[in-house]
Amino acid sequence: MDVLADFLTVDFLGTPAWFWIAFLAIVALLLAFDLGVLNKQNRELGVGESLRLSVFYIAVALTFGAWVWWSMGANSAIEYLTGYAIEKALSIDNVFVISLIFSYFAIPARYQYRALLWGILAVLVLRGIMIAVGAALVDRYEWVLYLFGVFLIATGVKMLVIGESEPDVSRNPLVRILSKRMRVSSELHGSRFFVRKADPQTGQLALFATPLFLALVVINIADFVFAVDSVPAIFAITTDTYIVFTANIMAILGLRALYFALAAMVHRFEYLKYALAVVLVFIGAKIFWNQLVGKLDPAISLGVTVAIIAAGVLVSLWKTRRTKLS
Repeated sequence: MDVLADFLTVDFLGTPAWFWIAFLAIVALLLAFDLGVLNKQNRELGVGESLRLSVFYIAVALTFGAWVWWSMGANSAIEYLTGYAIEKALSIDNVFVISLIFSYFAIPARYQYRALLWGILAVLVLRGIMIAVGAALVDRYEWVLYLFGVFLIATGVKMLVIGESEPDVSRNPLVRILSKRMRVSSELHGSRFFVRKADPQTGQLALFATPLFLALVVINIADFVFAVDSVPAIFAITTDTYIVFTANIMAILGLRALYFALAAMVHRFEYLKYALAVVLVFIGAKIFWNQLVGKLDPAISLGVTVAIIAAGVLVSLWKTRRTKLS
């Protein structure tokens, strides 16, 4: 028992090991709930059910934030909530890209949830690696924060001035490579990622990837691209690896639930991208302020971030109020 107690209290990346174990247990329970209860049958998730499920995930994230407040203090909790808000807002823009990927591969809505859900497992590992590398760089080379700041400001300015071009999935080099290097079925086979069927050239049974698998791979590559923006943004809020990781993962878990409602309403958030651009510029500038002037009160950072995002959402909804759901 003493050995177990000692292990649980050992610091891992600056936080006691039992904090990490508790969080990963929560993630495992949510995934088991999603896979074992919500996704027993392949079906289309309606907008209403998507919103209700999203409220549940947001409630879990906020409850976890309250626990962070109680166990780690108010500053850590505010940093967690700020990171969560930024990641959640950035994810709304990402829904558009995911929707394009599903459209390109002609994936019916009843199979999309399974691809999104299994994508979480890869994202957990990918984000964990990226955050661990980022934490190691910041810990060893503090000047890396300045690079994060410049990158975030440049990205925000680019979004404001140039905007974002619509990605062409058909020209994605990964799609071309997979299509040439793997046997790919031309049709879906339910919710299966792989299927055995006769090879047209040899007549023998062979393993074929389905379009659902290709969509899953491309979505995870897109998640990596999204992380290039979001991970530096949260490191600009805090260098506490535990807070960075938990805020990221909580927002990602909720994105899968919110996807179907957002996919139907994404055209209503036309002006949100400008608010996100301003947030990125603000967070990037905050790095220089913290390093050169003094640490900005986390409550101010949270308030400004939420106010900008809320303004973007409200303006979007007002400007598109006569637009019907697609």
